[in-house]
Amino acid sequence: MTSGMIGALALLAALALGASAQAAPDASARTDALIRRAMSERHIPGLQIAVVQDDRIVMSRAYGLADIAAGTPVTPQTIFPLNSITKAFTGVAALREVEAGRLELSAPIGRYVGDLPQAWRGVTVERLLSHTSGLPNFVDNNGGGAIDEAAAWKETLAKPVRFPPGQRFDYSQTNYALVQMAINGLRGRAADATLAGEQIALAGMTRTGYGDSRDAGPERAVSYGYRQAAPDQPALRQEIFTPLHRAASGMNSTAEDVARWAIALRQGRLLGPSALKTLWTPVAYADGEPGQWGLGWLVQDRPRRRVVGMTGGSRSAVYLYPDDRVAVVILTNLAGATPEDLIDEIAQGFIPGMTLTGVSALRAALAEQEDRDPQAAVARFVAATPGFTAPEPELNDWGYRLLAFGKPRTALAVLKLTADLHPASGNAFDSLADAYEANGDKAAAIANYRRSLALDPTNRNAAQRLEKLSAP
Repeated sequence: MTSGMIGALALLAALALGASAQAAPDASARTDALIRRAMSERHIPGLQIAVVQDDRIVMSRAYGLADIAAGTPVTPQTIFPLNSITKAFTGVAALREVEAGRLELSAPIGRYVGDLPQAWRGVTVERLLSHTSGLPNFVDNNGGGAIDEAAAWKETLAKPVRFPPGQRFDYSQTNYALVQMAINGLRGRAADATLAGEQIALAGMTRTGYGDSRDAGPERAVSYGYRQAAPDQPALRQEIFTPLHRAASGMNSTAEDVARWAIALRQGRLLGPSALKTLWTPVAYADGEPGQWGLGWLVQDRPRRRVVGMTGGSRSAVYLYPDDRVAVVILTNLAGATPEDLIDEIAQGFIPGMTLTGVSALRAALAEQEDRDPQAAVARFVAATPGFTAPEPELNDWGYRLLAFGKPRTALAVLKLTADLHPASGNAFDSLADAYEANGDKAAAIANYRRSLALDPTNRNAAQRLEKLSAP
């Protein structure tokens, strides 16, 4: 993207469309500043945001470009891919079948879907919806061209099971294809029919449907991918979702429509209280430990409030704070934009007395520290937050995103903290070594690659990087 195009994006952001007068001016202005900063740092072409408070959309704005080449601005009516947010709709569809008495979460999938391998038949619907089934992944080609779906499904059926049901979390598109087949069988529809039609109608979502890159049109945002080597030049991205992937991906919508859906959920128009509780309760692993997911929904680890939601394609996110009657929806057209990073900080402006905790609080403390002293900022945060801890994957992923966003010093501070918190992890020290290398500290990189290998001798990246860095 040229400097002129970046300037055009900034101008369009400044002329954000569709602002609602209902939002408190300070919360609205704060949110606007957070969005502008993220779009600039992450080179996001286009974005929509909608905020719900007390069952009303109190803020709705559109920024940037839906199509860079054509110069088409995003408006509140621009349609964006939801990607895996579709799974949250499928979770609701499944619980609607439970409420109707047609589906049992504890029942084996073999009760509802025929012609499955013997090892698959006893896996429960609950295990499928929570990604704890252990089933092999159905070929996913959302970054490329069309596939032969029948052949791909046949190939998946022939793959071995990865682990016993309930042993661990494993994100698999197969899970949602099976749920799709089960619900459609109960409703007498084609096995690959889409599932969210009732929700779309009940929530009054007038700009929501199914499709992919083949359905491009003037009202649909063009999809882009993130280029780590040239982050200011997003590349066109093709996404194709075959019919059996459309319980997992493939929905398209606007931020306002998704906000209407969030309101309908909270008001009980889609599910009753008992079903909502089930939907948003983490499914335990076989050993009794709580899992990462509810039923099609992420259940966030927040000690002081309930937070549930879903992300899609690393580009879009919706989080609900049900007890606070607040929801935040952010849709972008850049894979890798990770808008979920912003949502807690935005919600804070709309929830009186809300304080940031965990990684969200650390993220806020490190904002705009790249040209200052990120290491000192982390040290101050840890000193002020006794007992702070965070999951290694969450910190590790954030660190690599910071590297991709051109913030190597902040990434180093985050990945050093990751290694400090997880000293037995070879992967943590491998990531720290990558950060040192990105910052030009060869000696520290070598030392940490060696430590990574000592902890995990199978780490191929560490071995390869050591070989290259040690070469004459």
